[in-house]
Amino acid sequence: MRLLAQVRERASNRTMRDRLVWQAASLLLAYPDDGLADRLDTVDELLGHTGGSAAALLGRTVAALRALEPMAAATGYVETFDMRRRATMYLTYWTAGDTRNRGREMLRFAGAYRDAGVEPPRAEAPDYLPVVLEFAATVDPEAGRRLLTEHRVPIDILRGALVDATSPYQHAIAAVCETLPVATDQEARRAERLAEAGPPTEAVGLQPFTLTVPPKRTQGG
Repeated sequence: MRLLAQVRERASNRTMRDRLVWQAASLLLAYPDDGLADRLDTVDELLGHTGGSAAALLGRTVAALRALEPMAAATGYVETFDMRRRATMYLTYWTAGDTRNRGREMLRFAGAYRDAGVEPPRAEAPDYLPVVLEFAATVDPEAGRRLLTEHRVPIDILRGALVDATSPYQHAIAAVCETLPVATDQEARRAERLAEAGPPTEAVGLQPFTLTVPPKRTQGG
C-alpha cells in the first residue's frame, strides 16, 4: 500500500496524520467481507504510526469488529448502513436528495478525482464516504479535505445516526470529524433540521447517477 510505504519513511505533520486517519477509516467502513481480518491488521499498522484521540477512536472500532463473529459483523453492517436512511454514506443524499442537483453534485466529486489524475470509481458512486476518504488519503489530501469539509453536515448526520444506533462505526466517523474544522453553530443546526425533516425531494430522474439510499445487500454480496 502506497500510504504505508510513505509513513514508514517518517511522517509527523498534520496532513500525514490526517491521511492515516482517513485511510484507516476508509478500511473500517468497508463491508466486512472475507478480507476484514486483513484490513483490521492494516489499520493496526497504520495506527502504529500515529496517536492522539483520533487514533484511539479508530482503535475502538477495530476492537469492536475483532470481537464479532463474521456473520454478526456482516449482519450488523447491513442493518446499520443499508436499513437506516440517516446512516447512508452517500454524502450528496443529504445535500441534494432526489433532485436534479444531486447529479451535478456527484459530478463535482468525479471532477475532483479527474483533476487529481485518477478516474472515478466504477463500482461505487463518487460521493460514497469510504471512496472520498481513500481519495483524500492516497491521491490528493487537499482536494479530499475540501470535499470532506464541504460535506461536514452529512458526515455529522451520519455520526449522529451511528451514535443513536450504538454502532461501533460511530468511533471511526468521530475520528474523521477530528480531522475537519469544528462544525459551526449553523452547520450543527442544519444537520439537526435535515436529520428530522429528511433531504430535498423532487420527482426527477438523475443522470448520470441514480443512487440514493444504499441498496440492501444480499448475503454474500
